[in-house]
Amino acid sequence: MSRHGDGTTLSWRQLGDPWTLLSTGFGCGLAPIMPGTVGSLLGVAVWWFVFADLDVYARAAAAVAGFVAGTLIVDRAAKRQDLGDDPAIVLDEVIGVWFALLFVPKSIAWVAVAFVLFRIADIVKPWPISLVDARVSGGLGIVADDLIAGLMVAVVVFGAWYAMS
Repeated sequence: MSRHGDGTTLSWRQLGDPWTLLSTGFGCGLAPIMPGTVGSLLGVAVWWFVFADLDVYARAAAAVAGFVAGTLIVDRAAKRQDLGDDPAIVLDEVIGVWFALLFVPKSIAWVAVAFVLFRIADIVKPWPISLVDARVSGGLGIVADDLIAGLMVAVVVFGAWYAMS
């Protein structure tokens, strides 16, 4: 289950395994402080340069495909390295922030709001995020709580954007 707050058991030497390399966000998860935030920033960068100019349907399709692939990748890496939700595994944050940004216009201000709210939701883990975090194991459990956090943030940010427009 969740090991947030514990130090990682992974090292740079283990990045030779492609599953570990991908699940750590190409090593971003080995950042000495706030690896989840670093992973989320990687997700924002990918979103900005790859997905931001797409319509919402293409963004959603990419996020869902990322969720499916990410779940399989993280599950494989966690099993190969004998890990739970290790702090170095940040592919879940990358994918979760894509969901948080689903309805966000390509604007630094709106992206920043979604990013901050996503990090808060991922760290605090309000219900139902906490329920999934506690009860679902393996790759699905590692990635699903970030999916839910991202969707919750997407609804809040869309509501705020809609109310302001």
